[in-house]
Amino acid sequence: MAESRVVLHFPKDLLDQPVTSTAIRRYDLGFNILRADITQDQEGLMVLGLVGEPANIEGAIEWMREQGVRVQPLEQDVVRDDERCTDCGACIVVCPTGALAMDAATREVSFDAEQCVACGICVPVCPPRAMSISF
Repeated sequence: MAESRVVLHFPKDLLDQPVTSTAIRRYDLGFNILRADITQDQEGLMVLGLVGEPANIEGAIEWMREQGVRVQPLEQDVVRDDERCTDCGACIVVCPTGALAMDAATREVSFDAEQCVACGICVPVCPPRAMSISF
């Protein structure tokens, strides 16, 4: 079994179509909705965790693209600017997944993109604005 986290951008003409549920059923995948921002008559955005056979995940992603959904890996969107980070630790207090953590010995903040669910909570609390999310 493989896991993949993707960002789905739905054009407004697809918002009332069961694209995600069809892909999940058709390709026998498990899923977890990590974030969703879908408003009628606007582009929809969903951060989705997919679990299944690697070929099935790739097949589902390709099928969704064919339907008109823009799909990109989550890792492309959540970024920490190491040069801006002052290791203040403000972000680790609010991070719900532990993607941001402080090393007890060095007092340096680390970012694990694999654990990040792109909730965005860290962005406004970061004093030097080292964290950014762009969908």
